[in-house]
Amino acid sequence: MAGSDTDGESPARRGGAARRPGAPGGRGSEAAADRPEPLSTAEAPAEGAALPAWMRLYFYGMHGITLDVLVSSARRFARSPDLRMLGFSSPYRCLLHALTHFALEKVYLQKRRCPSALVFNFLLYPSAHVGLQTLAGQALLLSLGSGLGGTGALDLALQYVLALYHSQVFLERFLRLRYRQRQRQQRLGAPPAPPGARAPAAAGGRRRRPRGPGGAEGTPSRGLPDLLRFLFFGMHGFLDEIFFTFFFNVLGQGDGATSGHTSLWSFLMYGSCSFVVEKLYFYLHYSRGWSTWKRVPIYVIFIYVWELSWGLGLRTCGACSWDYSHYPLNFMGLITLMYLPGWIFLSVYQDLLSNVLWRVQYLPTL
Repeated sequence: MAGSDTDGESPARRGGAARRPGAPGGRGSEAAADRPEPLSTAEAPAEGAALPAWMRLYFYGMHGITLDVLVSSARRFARSPDLRMLGFSSPYRCLLHALTHFALEKVYLQKRRCPSALVFNFLLYPSAHVGLQTLAGQALLLSLGSGLGGTGALDLALQYVLALYHSQVFLERFLRLRYRQRQRQQRLGAPPAPPGARAPAAAGGRRRRPRGPGGAEGTPSRGLPDLLRFLFFGMHGFLDEIFFTFFFNVLGQGDGATSGHTSLWSFLMYGSCSFVVEKLYFYLHYSRGWSTWKRVPIYVIFIYVWELSWGLGLRTCGACSWDYSHYPLNFMGLITLMYLPGWIFLSVYQDLLSNVLWRVQYLPTL
């Protein structure tokens, strides 16, 4: 009862508010002073678990296609310099990259069991990498009816260098990614809003805008750093173009098509375009409350302007890798309405990718 327990109230309740252990002036403050709080979410303990298996397979396939494009473009440029910087890969190789690197991940995780890091990094892992990649390459040739091909010393040396890159650079950082589950976010009071979802009605009948993953209106406050997001979108651009040109070639050539093509310039084009479209998504959805089909026309207009601008710039130096002059509804051979359904699909898919990416967190140290 009020006024009857003044002398008997506990120190934690005195003053009208419960004082938490470790708070300034409270019990345990000395111990709390020795434990500084994290300066940022990147320095905080991991809130999520490792990336799900399906997501790692997705990343590995996309990353493998990127390496294919880089290597094939460099070889082609060395034989015949061409500013279009064309590179090649295929959905078959994407699948092989996903599976082989998923298996090599298991090998890499045995690193701590090896008594010598030097032996593991420069002998054991590279041997497993080169052997598995060589077997996968031969299996792909057999499945396409090309027969077994020879593996030269230069190819083996290249695979060894790629093995060092995978173990010392790529996997070392890729395995630091953490995925925050949806249930975890809701428990933290930051529920994600799906693309196009209606905002709940507020008092007085006004509809409240969707809340971002950070729990406040506006753009999400956590997730991958901008540089990593740009790299992801650039690699995904390679993936999109390889798959599109491969199936386009299949329709035109039948079973004779074995690969798709893209250009190194596509990395910069898709990376920058998707990066801006993602910012538009965060603003239009979380700040303005626009539905998916109100946002998509904005996305598509920006994509066409971006493609036309890049095409004009690349064409002036002979580096433009596409020409739509033979398509109907084209403008200057650089953009065409024939691709409108594809851009609409990729615009919607972009929103889904963004929803996944802001649940992925990169930890500089484990």
